[in-house]
Amino acid sequence: MLKLQLTEDEIGQKLEEARRNGELQTAQSFGKPLAEDAGWAQTPEEFRMCFKILKDAGAAPPEVELFQQRGRLRQALAEAGREEERSALQAALGELERQIALRLEALRVNGRL
Repeated sequence: MLKLQLTEDEIGQKLEEARRNGELQTAQSFGKPLAEDAGWAQTPEEFRMCFKILKDAGAAPPEVELFQQRGRLRQALAEAGREEERSALQAALGELERQIALRLEALRVNGRL
């Protein structure tokens, strides 16, 4: 796997090169403040940059996957017909919600997992 690593100096050089050749000035947002992503203001300041990097890379924090799992379980529970199926789904949902609560509390208290 090719691993791309740029130092701050290399990034600065690339930006300067883009400025000199006019590439930066053609960007739609050139000279304007960047638009805030949805949820930016609700995201704790210490997590904003790392979450932005993950989002821009097409990845999501593990908590997002947990929330998506919760949504799928809730949907399955709403559609379940048999009581034993509903009971199993309710137990799985309860366990997942405990897991989410613990992770979020760890983030709130420690600023990390």
